[in-house]
Amino acid sequence: MSRDDTGPEHVCVLIVGAGISGIDAAYRLKTRCKDRDFLILEARDRIGGTWDLFRYPGVRSDSDMFTLGFPFRPWPSDQAIAGGEAIRSYVEETAREFEIFERIRFGHRAFRSSWSSENGLWTVETDRGRFTCSFLFACCGYYDYERGYRPEWAGESDFKGRIIHPQFWPEDLDCTEKRAAVIGSGATAVTLVPALAEKAEHVTMVQRSPSYIVSRPSRDRIAGMLQRWLGARAAGTATRWKNALLTIFFYSKARHRPEKFARWIKDQLMKELPAGYPIDRDFSPSYKPWDQRLCLVPDSDLFTAMRSGKVSIATGAIDRFTPDGLQLQSGEEVKADVIVTATGLVVKLLGGMDLVVDGKPVNAPDRLIWKGMMLGGVPNLFFSFGYTNASWTLRSDITARTVCRLLNHMQSRRMSVCIPREPAYMERRSVIDFSSGYVKRAEGVLPMQGARDPWRVRQNYLLDRLAMRLSRIDEDLELSGTGTPARA
Repeated sequence: MSRDDTGPEHVCVLIVGAGISGIDAAYRLKTRCKDRDFLILEARDRIGGTWDLFRYPGVRSDSDMFTLGFPFRPWPSDQAIAGGEAIRSYVEETAREFEIFERIRFGHRAFRSSWSSENGLWTVETDRGRFTCSFLFACCGYYDYERGYRPEWAGESDFKGRIIHPQFWPEDLDCTEKRAAVIGSGATAVTLVPALAEKAEHVTMVQRSPSYIVSRPSRDRIAGMLQRWLGARAAGTATRWKNALLTIFFYSKARHRPEKFARWIKDQLMKELPAGYPIDRDFSPSYKPWDQRLCLVPDSDLFTAMRSGKVSIATGAIDRFTPDGLQLQSGEEVKADVIVTATGLVVKLLGGMDLVVDGKPVNAPDRLIWKGMMLGGVPNLFFSFGYTNASWTLRSDITARTVCRLLNHMQSRRMSVCIPREPAYMERRSVIDFSSGYVKRAEGVLPMQGARDPWRVRQNYLLDRLAMRLSRIDEDLELSGTGTPARA
C-alpha cells in the first residue's frame, strides 16, 4: 500500500466490509495472491458485520456453523447452531490468527466509488477520507444496517408500551414478567420468541401467515465424532461437505416434490405439538417449501415453549394497535406490554455505495450478474453474494477463490482491467427466486441474472465448485491494459 503527502492511500485490492465474507476474501487474497496488497474498510467499530449488528435475545445462526464457518479455520466444536456473540468472536479470532485484523480500518463508511478508465483506478470516498484501488471487492452483505423494514399500523400512538425493532435492540429492555408480542414468522421471530419466553410472562407470535418451521439438533454428533477421530481440519472439511450435500439433497426433494415435503414437515410438527393443535391454521403456509427460506429452530425450543404454555401463536392480519396491545382483523385481541416488529430487512446492495463509471452512475437493476460476482459493463468490481438456500459463506468463499483465480490469470497476461460484456440479447430473470417480502421489495435494487452461464446464478454449491475449477475464467470477459474506456 502506498500514499503520498497529498493524495489518497492506494492499495491493489480494497475490500469493503469486515464480516465473514470480508475476512474470507482477505484470507484468500493473502494466501493465493501474495503480491497483491489489500485493506479492509469497515463502517462499524467492531469486526463481525451481521454478528456485531444484531444483539437481540437469542440471536443465532440460521445455518449450521460447519458451512457458515471458514473452510480454512473450521468451527471448533460440535455446536452446529451458535449464538451471535460466539460467531462474532470466532470471526475476530480468525482475523487475528491470520494477521488480517491489522489491515482493517474501522469507522470508515464507504459511500461513493468512482472508476476512471484513464487512470485504471477506483476512487472510494469514505466519511474519513479517500482511497484508491485497482480492484474493489464489496463484501458488505445485502441489507441495510441503518434501517429495518418497518410497516406502520393504525393506532400505534395509542399503545402504552414499547415498540422495538430487533435490528436496534435496546440494552435497557427487560421483559421479565411482561407480556410480549412478536410480529412476524420468519427466522428472527422464531429465534426471539423462545428467548423472550425465558423471562416474560407470556409471548405471542403474531403472524399474518405461517412459515415452514423445522427443528434440528443444536449439536452435530457426527461432527463431534469426526473431530475426535480426524482432527479439526479434516473433520471440518468432511462435515462441511456432509452438510452442504445434505442441504442440496433436501432442497432438491422439496422443489421436485413440494407436496410430499410439506407433508413430511407437517408430520414432524404433529410430534412436537399437543394432540388436536390447529396445525393447518398456524403452520401450513400457502406457498411451497423453499419458495421462501425454511425457518430453523434448534432442539425444538419454540415448540417446547409452546407446550409449556408460555408461548402462543395468533395468525391473521393486524387491524390496529390498541392501548393494551394489538387487534387482528378477525377481532382477536393480543395483550402486550412490549411489541417487537420482527418484520424483515431492507435490501441494500454494495452497502449503499453509489457507483460511478467514467462520470456515469451505475444502476444495478439494469445490469446482469457475471459469475455471481461482477456487474456487466463495470470494470474491476467484485462483490460477494451468498446463497439463499444454504449458508452464505459457501458462496462467498467460492467468489473469493474465483476472484483470486481471475487476478492471477490477468497477471499472467499482464492485463490490468477486466470488464464483463453482456450479450446483445439474453432473457433476464430475478437473481433471487424467492417470494419472501424482502426479496419482492428489492426488485428495484438488485441486478438481474441471465439464462446461461456465466450470467446465471446457481443455488447449488457442488455445481458452483465444479464450475469454479473447470469453466473458463474469461468467458464473456474483456481483458485489457489501463486506458481502455469502460463504455458503461
